[in-house]
Amino acid sequence: MNNKINMKYRPSSKIGLGGVAIGNGFAEHNDQDCLAVMEAAWAAGVRYFDTSPWYGLGISEHRMGIFLKDKARDQYDLSTKVGRILEPHEDFKKDGLMWKGKMNFTYRYDYTAEGTRRSVEDSLQRMGLSSIDMVFIHDLSEDNPDLGKNWEHYFEIARTGAMPELIKMREEGIIKGWGLGVNTIEPMIKTMEVSDPDIFLSACQYSLIKHEDDLHQVFPEAAKNGISIVVGAPLCAGFLAGQDRYLYNGDFPAGVKEKLAALTTIAAEYDVDLRTAALQFAAAPDVVSAVIPGASSANQVEANTSSFHINIPGEFWDKLKREKLIDENAPTPKKK
Repeated sequence: MNNKINMKYRPSSKIGLGGVAIGNGFAEHNDQDCLAVMEAAWAAGVRYFDTSPWYGLGISEHRMGIFLKDKARDQYDLSTKVGRILEPHEDFKKDGLMWKGKMNFTYRYDYTAEGTRRSVEDSLQRMGLSSIDMVFIHDLSEDNPDLGKNWEHYFEIARTGAMPELIKMREEGIIKGWGLGVNTIEPMIKTMEVSDPDIFLSACQYSLIKHEDDLHQVFPEAAKNGISIVVGAPLCAGFLAGQDRYLYNGDFPAGVKEKLAALTTIAAEYDVDLRTAALQFAAAPDVVSAVIPGASSANQVEANTSSFHINIPGEFWDKLKREKLIDENAPTPKKK
């Protein structure tokens, strides 16, 4: 493996915090509670924070920045995203958005070089920070309802615009690494074929409920190219932690409730907390550099971070494989 591949950037902490809830995802939260979440994460040793202009249309970035601006910049890793430019709009509303509360911006898509650089500069201003470590090209995927079947047209714009611009920004030292933040595997595979990414945020694709596509198609190619994976939505947006929702669009795909019931039964048999198992499972592959569950309260943060330090009996994982609830080749946590 050459030095270029060896030098691809990875966050220093495998335990991270995702910024969806801090951006009023699913429910509205006040500034004080969100700052308490950040404080609890920091106190628990979390040193990787992921956000996006999309999360609450600027709210998540603003709240994270308020907390992080007084921290030493070399003490944490930060990622945000590009692909949408925010524009002022008093009390913006749109049907189907998961963001709650008052929003003062609308958005437009821009995967060009100019739009990418502007988006990074806008994010720095919103957060009040001087640098960003990782930038993910966001939601460049067919499951994005704004793009749909036309996603490949936008991908081509990003191939000639956002991707070379992020490589240039990496060379300039403005960022340390870049990739895609998407919920499907096809854009990640395509990006590895046409450009030089460092890291992917693969959301909704690697969990106890669904992991085979990432495991067999994305992870081997990523590892071969020295690319690491940040796992987003490891709890399926709360589904594996007792919430009556699965991911982000409100649907329950066929079989997911039955699989959850089977996982819950075996977890009870071995006295294992299923949320803990889900987080450790997501972190187990060597190619995974970080796992970023979200949290809307300090208690959730504390529970999630403590889960990474609990021993789970190997027999539990063996039974999941025997029952074909996880892939037989899926890495499982090593005993601590």
